[in-house]
Amino acid sequence: MPRRLSPEALALVAARFKALGEPTRLRLLQALEEGEQSVSALAARLGTTQPNVSKHLKVLHAAGLVRRRQVGSAVYYAIADEHVFELCDLVCARLQAPLAAPAGAPDGPLAEA
Repeated sequence: MPRRLSPEALALVAARFKALGEPTRLRLLQALEEGEQSVSALAARLGTTQPNVSKHLKVLHAAGLVRRRQVGSAVYYAIADEHVFELCDLVCARLQAPLAAPAGAPDGPLAEA
């Protein structure tokens, strides 16, 4: 990260991280990695409701991570910024050891901080 960012730039960075801070949104990004999909297809794939998916897609769209396209009454979403996957790969690579450890192990996902 550049050493000196303006308060406005830092607010944009924080908004992008906030958008990524919810597991359902990460699942949506994973699904969209395969290509553009409709809200109804995403809802079925994630096993949740269309209003819930729409709510999360709105946050991702506001953060500039996805783009939307409307065809009649159907709305389709696709990845707008492919760099998001580089960030996810970086974070996931750092978490491989803790995720591979058995639950409850000192470095496992259920270890107390």
